[in-house]
Amino acid sequence: MRDAVIVEAVRTPIGKGKPNGALHDVHAVDLLAHSLRAVVERSGIDPALIDDVIGGVVTQVGEQGANVTRRAALAAGYPESVPATTVDRQCGSSQQAIHFAAQGVIAGAYDIAVAAGVESMGRIPMGANLVGSEDVSGVAFAERYPEGLVPQGISAELIAAKWGLTRTQLDEVALTSHEKAARATKNGLFAAELAPINGLESDEGIRVGSTLDTLAGLRPAYYDPAMAERFPQIGWQITAASASQVSDGSAAVLIMTSERAEQLGLRPLARLHSFAVAGDDPLMMLTAVIPATRKVLQRAGLQLSDIDLVEINEAFSPVVLAWAQDTGADMSKVNVNGGAIAIGHPLGASGARLMTTLVHAMQDRGARYGLQTMCEAGGLANATILERL
Repeated sequence: MRDAVIVEAVRTPIGKGKPNGALHDVHAVDLLAHSLRAVVERSGIDPALIDDVIGGVVTQVGEQGANVTRRAALAAGYPESVPATTVDRQCGSSQQAIHFAAQGVIAGAYDIAVAAGVESMGRIPMGANLVGSEDVSGVAFAERYPEGLVPQGISAELIAAKWGLTRTQLDEVALTSHEKAARATKNGLFAAELAPINGLESDEGIRVGSTLDTLAGLRPAYYDPAMAERFPQIGWQITAASASQVSDGSAAVLIMTSERAEQLGLRPLARLHSFAVAGDDPLMMLTAVIPATRKVLQRAGLQLSDIDLVEINEAFSPVVLAWAQDTGADMSKVNVNGGAIAIGHPLGASGARLMTTLVHAMQDRGARYGLQTMCEAGGLANATILERL
């Protein structure tokens, strides 16, 4: 029976998605090409052997449009014979790219594939692909949801209200994320996964020295009078501290069969054990990580207690806390080197970034099983289980 294994995983340091960010001047094609080039160089394989490159990007417009993955693969020096495509499952785009690549390998459609992702949020702002669209959903969608859906920040506030989360709890997640990421950076725990670029050698958004008192002074980030009237249960708890950062970055993962890895003299880091994708209420939007986790564990024949390490995307603090409440997760196993609140969330790159961080953390800690899940716009979530080999 064919399998799919990860033999290499790399990412850029994550830059602030602002005009003064370290990666702002790096074109999106070059940003993705950097990780695509690094994953091949570190593995030592001939890129002509790659059957496909699948890249995740959310805001597919301008320099990130028109199948940016193909241009990035060519910019990375891959032979013209190597094909490439670009997918969009919102924030989970490059995790979905990993699923597609691994599933293609298992099915026999590929022997070797690269899954990757990129987002230059400083150059291509979130939502830029919707500019000029007066109605993105159409008549039937509006009939099904006559009151309309809401922005992600409001969904996060609705989650905080439904799960009874306090401002202090949300701030604690944020503070802990920065502390863990700062410690991991200081101790060199990201060194094996990073491919420095444009003078940036570590994640730019990690902050040290904050306290709960400092965070308590921040104003709500998403307060809206109309939404307050529509949803009186919202307590307006979320601030810039408890939301993920706008970021620039890329990541790439090299996937093949274990048989092919042996032929090429490569040591697999982990086997892609099980996959799941789930949908949930699009108004709450960010809660599908809960059913996705249950679904992938069921498919794997495992319990959450069997999982040694978890990477769940810290889109907002309440996403992590609601997921933990409903699943009973041991938080000492979760985002052990910090999460998106500290490291950053370059939308299309985040799935591959989390996978890269997870597979290297599993190596460092001798973990057998790792779980990755992330919420996605529209009420979606991907979940993946890795097994260290």
